[in-house]
Amino acid sequence: MCDPAPHQPAALLHEDVYLEDGEVVLAVDDFVQIADIIQAYLQHRCLKTMTAGSVAEFRQMLKQVPVALVLLDINLPDGNGADLIPEIKAAYPDTAVIMLSGVTDLQTALKCIRHGADDYLTKPVQFEPFWETVRKVLEKRRLKINNRRYQKQIEQANFRLQLMHELSVKMNTAYLSMNALDEILRAILVGITAEEGLGFNRAFLALFDDSEQILEGRMAIGPGRREDALRIWQEINKQDLSFHDLIDSVRGHDFHEDSEVNRIVRALRIESADKEHLLFRAASERRTINVCSGQCDCPVPVELMGLLEEDSFVVVPLFSQNHSLGVIIADNFVTGKQIDEELVHALESFASQASLAIEHWRMYMHMEHKINELETVTEELDKNKDMLVEAERYAAVGQVAAQLAHNIRNPVTAIGGTARLLSRKISDPQQLNFLSMMIKEAVKIEHTLEDLLNFVDKEQPAIEQVLLYPLLIKSLMLFYSTMQKQGIEYEVIMIDRQLICMVDPKQMRQVFVHLIRNAVEAMEQGGKLIIEAATADGQLRIAVRDSGLGIAEADIRRATDPFYTTKIAGTGVGLALVQRVIKDHNGSMIISRRPSGGTKVALVLPG
Repeated sequence: MCDPAPHQPAALLHEDVYLEDGEVVLAVDDFVQIADIIQAYLQHRCLKTMTAGSVAEFRQMLKQVPVALVLLDINLPDGNGADLIPEIKAAYPDTAVIMLSGVTDLQTALKCIRHGADDYLTKPVQFEPFWETVRKVLEKRRLKINNRRYQKQIEQANFRLQLMHELSVKMNTAYLSMNALDEILRAILVGITAEEGLGFNRAFLALFDDSEQILEGRMAIGPGRREDALRIWQEINKQDLSFHDLIDSVRGHDFHEDSEVNRIVRALRIESADKEHLLFRAASERRTINVCSGQCDCPVPVELMGLLEEDSFVVVPLFSQNHSLGVIIADNFVTGKQIDEELVHALESFASQASLAIEHWRMYMHMEHKINELETVTEELDKNKDMLVEAERYAAVGQVAAQLAHNIRNPVTAIGGTARLLSRKISDPQQLNFLSMMIKEAVKIEHTLEDLLNFVDKEQPAIEQVLLYPLLIKSLMLFYSTMQKQGIEYEVIMIDRQLICMVDPKQMRQVFVHLIRNAVEAMEQGGKLIIEAATADGQLRIAVRDSGLGIAEADIRRATDPFYTTKIAGTGVGLALVQRVIKDHNGSMIISRRPSGGTKVALVLPG
């Protein structure tokens, strides 16, 4: 415990005010007694003080401990103290120097001041003036150091503000492409690792895939070795680069595709089965995890520390309102600098900008997808309006045929049958001639009805190689507007979207149009339409499933009969046409009621 002397000023100089942790005052004098008196005096006032009696000993002390203030004598046994001032200021610019000498020559004093001494006192020293000089010199030194730190903080704040501004401008553009997103994310990682930014040594970005089930490394910035880090940032700082130049400069240095950090980030892959993984937990729980020496409030995977070759790092989540997007990992594996709370909060600000950029990109990609869908709908409607008209014509003709079949068939049958019966009972040639004419005309009408039942031309299919997926999509797009109005979701499930089938494309389009129309009409209150296609055992299997009320078991057997329908306004022509086309392709069709509700139509065609 150090107690103030009775004559000590009220403002006691404390070590934690003017000296940083570990710093000392060094009294250099060839008279041991004088050095010991100064040491005792300053330590009594809580300033840790050490002594040296020669230039050699002084130099050795400078290497061993951080010296805040040197009380330096001129006449030393192995050198001149005044000649040491330039050496001290060159190697240790933050070390203050007070000359304490018996030499009273003015020129000597001026020479010391010009070389960088902070003050010049003569022996014998008076303790009150000596104390005041020490206090003022240390206070001035602390102010200079603090000013430099504050200046650096201001520069860092300006850099961060500039980065945030640049990112905001970039994200406010009308369209954010994948390349633009990569540029923004790279800029954020540069801000995290730049000395003017957060000053981390390395930064890694990992993002979830579209299913949000796999977390994969996306990009990284940082050196593989300490000497690389120091060299790169020193070169960048010397050039006084602008923000955009900084981004380009970092891209052009050693952070290339085969660099160490990129090797690490490519190896980052965590699947949903490992939900307790540190990175998965940070992302799903949306909380920052700071790992210090391999320890935190949850288990730290050994393989992760092995991959990073570092056991102290911070993981910050990236997320939007509805999605977990990924994580940013940052560390100081080169410098070993501790990651404090202030730095973590700053990193979270950068992470929020990355989250905004990713969500912004996702929104634009979703919008682009919708725009592409609408463009496809418009294009397909324009290209295939004739097909829709033809389909409507089939429906109209079918409706007329159904009415004719209902209204004409029974009377014609009765007339023809009666004429045949009378022809067997009458022998008058003239009357038989009239009855024969009636019978022939009745047969013509019956044939006409049969033709109406087969109103679709029976053309043989023109088989060719066709990509199945585009064929399905184009058929779906014809009903896009109707599905949107009725709240129907659709999904095409195909593992191989380059699957080629041997069919007549025009006839198969008719098949898909009729099946999709039936499914849409069965879901007036909304639902989901699923089309699944795959090859198995040398056959092509296509299933069309809806979530409507479904067809009754009793009606399934008659579903493909011409003009049979359970709909109020339907004619039942569609499934008959589908069955005929599939049969002409040497395939088969099965209609079934789904246990979960709705109808499934399964088509099997030769592979």
